[in-house]
Amino acid sequence: MRFALFYEIPVAKPWTKDSDHRAYKDTLEQALAGEEFGWDAFWTVEHHFLDEYSHCSNPEVLYGAIASRTKRMRLGYGVRLMPKPYNHPVRTAESVAVLDLISDGRVDFGTGRSSTRAELEGFGVDPGETREMWAEAIQHVVGCWTNEEYELAGKHWQMPRRNVHPKPLQDPHPPIWGATSSEDGHKQIGEAGLGLCSFAVGVSPEEVKKKIDIYRAAVKTCTKPLGKYVHDQASTFTMALCAQDEAAARDVARESFEWYPKAGARLIGSLATWMAEKKRDLGSYAYAADMKNVDEAGALDLLTLEYLIENGACVLGTPEQCVASCKRYEAAGVDLLLCLVNPFKIPHASVMQTIELMGKHVIPHFR
Repeated sequence: MRFALFYEIPVAKPWTKDSDHRAYKDTLEQALAGEEFGWDAFWTVEHHFLDEYSHCSNPEVLYGAIASRTKRMRLGYGVRLMPKPYNHPVRTAESVAVLDLISDGRVDFGTGRSSTRAELEGFGVDPGETREMWAEAIQHVVGCWTNEEYELAGKHWQMPRRNVHPKPLQDPHPPIWGATSSEDGHKQIGEAGLGLCSFAVGVSPEEVKKKIDIYRAAVKTCTKPLGKYVHDQASTFTMALCAQDEAAARDVARESFEWYPKAGARLIGSLATWMAEKKRDLGSYAYAADMKNVDEAGALDLLTLEYLIENGACVLGTPEQCVASCKRYEAAGVDLLLCLVNPFKIPHASVMQTIELMGKHVIPHFR
């Protein structure tokens, strides 16, 4: 199992003029520590308008800065938003290719479709069309990468035949991943022949395994992948904090580890509220209604740190405890564990400690 640093880049209130600046400088320092201490990759989200939760709206600039100062770690889009008008497929193909060139072929291309009201409504995206736009956009990106000239002739994008420059270094193209939370989505990602980003927080590794098994069964049936080959790797993400003392680790983690899953669930649940206002069916976003119902029933308040620890739904504690937690993810069939080392307001020094301790004492157990 490989290990990646994973970032939302949260910025907790109260804000100062230096808050965003400090968040990005800390993230850059942490990424370089990841390179030093043997982490395999660095991934971030792409989010828009999500106060406090994520201020990571233009991550490829950050990727470029990290690529220029590292040699080994892979760089992952976690994920690039594909529906129109977030990112035009040609601009996506160009952006990823440039990063692949300057990083000497270290890019992983994660893709997704977005699942919050703030973002979908803010960009005027029809939720009923995001799944088909996601699939069409990936096909266009691959077409730009693997053909000398390529024409966009789809339902959502059209462009006369052009030679899109540059092409990526990895042959035939960087590994492509698809993000999902629902069981149906896990099946679809597998059928599309993409790597899996199973994004669910607050659930045990054994629950993650059930969804990965759905993906594994589906990917075996894939005969026409969206990319040029079947990419059958599975990733999931978890909150992670490692310290020399268990009690100290819990004290530092408590507020952030309890805040993050609740905030994320409420952001997704907001989509159900929006669709109800518009008298629209949720379609492939049915899980948003589940999130909304869980919140209204008060069940989110049960996501305490003790609940997360009891269910193994985080990596927390001493290096020995973190090894044991990670072994459960390995047993679940996870190939790449995306470790969210700052879910909300973990101090920079504590994040640096997690990166060092896991690099020295946890990750070597999985080599």
